[in-house]
Amino acid sequence: MNLEQLIDKIRATPVEDGRVALGDIMESLGTRSFGSFLVLAGLIVVMPLIGDIPGVPTLVGVIVALVSIQLLMGRKQFWLPQTMLKRSIEKARLDRALQRTERPVSWIDRMIKPRLSAFVEGNASYFIAACSLLVAAMMPPMELVPFSANLAGLALITFGLALVARDGLFALLAFAFTLIGLALAASAIL
Repeated sequence: MNLEQLIDKIRATPVEDGRVALGDIMESLGTRSFGSFLVLAGLIVVMPLIGDIPGVPTLVGVIVALVSIQLLMGRKQFWLPQTMLKRSIEKARLDRALQRTERPVSWIDRMIKPRLSAFVEGNASYFIAACSLLVAAMMPPMELVPFSANLAGLALITFGLALVARDGLFALLAFAFTLIGLALAASAIL
């Protein structure tokens, strides 16, 4: 699955009272796909109309932390509390945010392909889950530095794409984003 297909699945999520719930989006993507989940979490953080709302990166960080811990514990299917899954956004706002991603998504899809699989398969997926947990922990302090949470979102998207496309080069790129984000989070704390 490429990023365009993933976004199409998000767009096709059922709407209730003009709103789309996180649980419905997760169900559309599947509760077994850690890669798709990371892409979704990262997109929420980097989307201008959504991720710039104060507290959203921190909430996404909590959700990513919960899922990452479950994967590190060896669970094959992840679980989230109903209070998180019931969170929703207006369908029109979601559509506007997704529309803004069309050009970069098209460009990214041309870049990803299966390669350097040692960085995404087997035990490497546990390392990616641990790095995702680190990214999640960095998100609250990154909110103190304007737009730095976007880097955390970018790291999550890149990790997710690496897993979905089995692209080890993207995993290496995500590790680099994580290190840069760690430096930004440390500067926000100090």
